[in-house]
Amino acid sequence: MTRSPTGPVVMGVMALELMAGSTPRNAALTAAEASALAEKLGRDLASLAPQVRDLDLVMAAAHFDPAEALRPGWSLHQRLRELHQRAPGRGEGPRVIAFGADETGDIPLPLQADEGLRGGLLRVVPFLLAGDDHTVDAVGERLESVLLETGMAQPDTALLAQTAFGAQIEHARYMTLHDLAAMTAMQYEHGGLGALWPVIETALVAPAEEHWLDAPPEPLLRYANGEVHVALFEPMAWRARYAPQEATDERLERAYQHFQARQQQIAAVLEAHGIPVTFAHCPGKTDARETLQS
Repeated sequence: MTRSPTGPVVMGVMALELMAGSTPRNAALTAAEASALAEKLGRDLASLAPQVRDLDLVMAAAHFDPAEALRPGWSLHQRLRELHQRAPGRGEGPRVIAFGADETGDIPLPLQADEGLRGGLLRVVPFLLAGDDHTVDAVGERLESVLLETGMAQPDTALLAQTAFGAQIEHARYMTLHDLAAMTAMQYEHGGLGALWPVIETALVAPAEEHWLDAPPEPLLRYANGEVHVALFEPMAWRARYAPQEATDERLERAYQHFQARQQQIAAVLEAHGIPVTFAHCPGKTDARETLQS
């Protein structure tokens, strides 16, 4: 749950785990499909937290890479907040509001996923719950405590999502954004990127703070002021910091190439999370930390 100038909201996703080799045929649903899926999503959530029925449910009937939901400012859900603020029917009771493709089949800009992040086996459909502050607080606390363990979508909801998106879905479940962040952190740990997650987490939850990754053999980088600066070492400067014991030119060259590939991998992950990356040139005799702070 987060607070904004328009009040607290519960932010979550319907996570669709795809079968290997499956790619969703449809990037967004029609208005009728979006409405039907939102109704079932609301029913499923209300079975776990009955007060959901007293809140507005707002859903983007499009699927995104998890990294798009875990960006500074929670930008994907911020789009939903803005659409919610403009939706008709305010003050007329709880609403179920779903946004999908328009009448011509075109996908409005707020619902367009990052083309460069397609192809993963986990896609997320974002939703938020908004309304009375006290009810939002209660529902948020309840969902944070139960979704990770009991948040499987009902079979008819999962089937509707599979049919409407045109995808082969192994599992469909609900998560809060905190749940999604925790799962992503675990995946990064298992994938050898565990050292990078604290940088991303700082950008998400404490964007005004500073965070360093200074743990050889990892690249040296500094998060500050909403962006990451990565030290770009010349070969001799790299060797002094990372490979003082390496003996042969061949081994040094392989290790340096591996290090450069690691830098590019880390930069790509950060940029997927919407965190700008700048490479700072670090000549041989300069202090790399000082360079990143200048």
